[in-house]
Amino acid sequence: MTKSFKRGFTLIELLVVIAIIGILSSVVLASLNTARGKGADAAIKSNLANIRAQAEILYDTNGIYDIDGTATAVAVGACVSGGAASSLFANTNINNQIVSAVSASTGGDYTNTGCVVGASAVSWAVSVPLKQVTTDSWCVDSTGSSRKVTPASGDRGFLSGACK
Repeated sequence: MTKSFKRGFTLIELLVVIAIIGILSSVVLASLNTARGKGADAAIKSNLANIRAQAEILYDTNGIYDIDGTATAVAVGACVSGGAASSLFANTNINNQIVSAVSASTGGDYTNTGCVVGASAVSWAVSVPLKQVTTDSWCVDSTGSSRKVTPASGDRGFLSGACK
C-alpha cells in the first residue's frame, strides 16, 4: 500500500502567515513615524543652537546683536531677512538656520515661529514649533537658554529677548 501525501501549505496556514506579517509591519511603521518626529525635533534644536554661536560672533564684532552696529530692534515675528532690517536675523547664516528649523518643523509655515531683538539690540530670542508635540516650541535666547516652552495663544514662547 502506498500513501500519497500532497506537499504544500493550506489556505488557512497562508492566511495566518499573511495576517502576522501585516500586524508586524503596522507596528514597524508606527515606530518609524515616531522616529521621524524625533529626528525633526533634533534638527530644530540643532539649527537653533547654531544660531547662538553665529549671534555671539556678531556680538563680539559689533558689541550688539546687529549686523552694522546700528542697534536695530526687531518686532516679534520678524524671522526672515526682509522683515529683520539689519538685525542679527538678516545675517545669511542665521537666517538659513531659521529657515532650516522651520522647514523641519512645519514645512515652511512661519505662523508660530518668532524672533525678537530686545531694546538696544543687546538681547534676542528665537522660537520654532516642535514637530512631535505641536503645542510646544523650542526657544533659544541670548542668555544661553535652550528649552522647550509651551506658548500661550498668540505668544511665541519668549518675552523681550528671553525664553520664558
